[in-house]
Amino acid sequence: MPQPGGVASGFNHVEVNEQDYKTRLYVCHGKHVVHVKEVPFARSSLNHDDIFILDTKSKIFQFSGSNSSIQERAKALEVVQYIKDTFHEGKCEIASVEDGRMMSDAEAGEFWGFFGGFAPLPRRAPAEGNEKQEETAFKLLCFDQGKLEPVNCKSLAHELLETNKCYFLDYGAELYVWMGRITSLQERKGASEAAEKLLSDSSRTRTPMIKVIEGFETVAFKSKFKEWPQTPGLKMSSEDGRGQVAALLKRQGLNVKGLMKAAPAKEEPQSYIDCTGNLQVWRVNDKDKVPLSSSDQSKFYTGDCYIFQYTYPGDDKEECLVGTWFGKKSIEDDKVIAVSLASKMVESAKFQAVQARFYEGKEPIQFFVIFQSLQVFKGGISSGYKRFIAEIGIDDESYSEDGLALFRIQGSGPENMQTIQVEPVASSLNSSYCYILHDGNTVFTWAGNLTTALDQELMERLLDVIKFTWILHKCAL
Repeated sequence: MPQPGGVASGFNHVEVNEQDYKTRLYVCHGKHVVHVKEVPFARSSLNHDDIFILDTKSKIFQFSGSNSSIQERAKALEVVQYIKDTFHEGKCEIASVEDGRMMSDAEAGEFWGFFGGFAPLPRRAPAEGNEKQEETAFKLLCFDQGKLEPVNCKSLAHELLETNKCYFLDYGAELYVWMGRITSLQERKGASEAAEKLLSDSSRTRTPMIKVIEGFETVAFKSKFKEWPQTPGLKMSSEDGRGQVAALLKRQGLNVKGLMKAAPAKEEPQSYIDCTGNLQVWRVNDKDKVPLSSSDQSKFYTGDCYIFQYTYPGDDKEECLVGTWFGKKSIEDDKVIAVSLASKMVESAKFQAVQARFYEGKEPIQFFVIFQSLQVFKGGISSGYKRFIAEIGIDDESYSEDGLALFRIQGSGPENMQTIQVEPVASSLNSSYCYILHDGNTVFTWAGNLTTALDQELMERLLDVIKFTWILHKCAL
């Protein structure tokens, strides 16, 4: 039976009972915003054009139709992660099945076993109306001077957002609260309270509310718009035919697989990367990779290794970058596994993707632009790291939201911000940086006397990233 709405509303009536778990089949489609509905659990529901999610008691399968795009598959993976976190408490396995893969593949065989065995799917014309649904399945509301008014528009354009107002972008599955750059703190608090009331009044308490500040828009938020203006910067050519990101990384002197190492650029403006692409991130754990939710994909631990895939529109096709990030205190086994898994991803993409390696503390500016707001925490959460510190008798200093933590703020603008956790001691402070210190629900900000107004603005805006519920105390050197 179809469920109306997106991710959240589509799953409101799923009952989780591990003793009597009902297997369900969902269909997903949409490149910019994913539309999900439950379909009959039968082979006849499957086709080559859409993405299907089979939710079983112990494993969630993502079946990708042969005609589906990379963007659609990435968006569907967010739904898979949502189901895992919400209805399985994050404790079930995830499997990916490609359309056309035969029974020789173990996961494909297990998937088709639920349908009585493998059989070819009939070809049919692509479903019509998907693009129209994507254009109309949203509501844009303007919050100004305590009042909420609908914005009459058929499609989303950047020009609709005024810098002195707050806006709600409601997609059913998620509610974005966009706050203009020159809105006051009081106006932003009022917008947040109004958004919470909107969700409560419509019985959507499980729908996530995502706060976005002008200039700090996430990739997911920008992807909802038809176009997003580019930040002025140096135009790039597609060197060696491998795409803009590869060219940018090459010019920064990074050793990109398949490219010669170039000399570092000298005194030139920072290059621009189109941030309207799609980002997927995995953490290496034992011999596998664990997908991170969209809210956690910019949160790294110095004791772990990560793999990410960034797809973005090129001149005439989608370009893809597969990167590995190695924390300073990550163990050797995790590093080896990260490289191996990333190489397999490139191989599965028929070597059309660019592969690059990044080391904590030595990342080029383009790396930070892709992630936009990167947080690096102390410690690690991978099984290998936990075993390592236990074996050598080191205390686990991994970050905890309820503990004491000091963060150094870095970055030259909203497109490349970083919060780096450092030792919470006086010697960690530097007059050229701003810092955020939190202890439980109490948060302090500290601005060095050599910091600029931009540094301090970044610090203020990153407060929501570090802590959502806080009592603010400001300190200045």
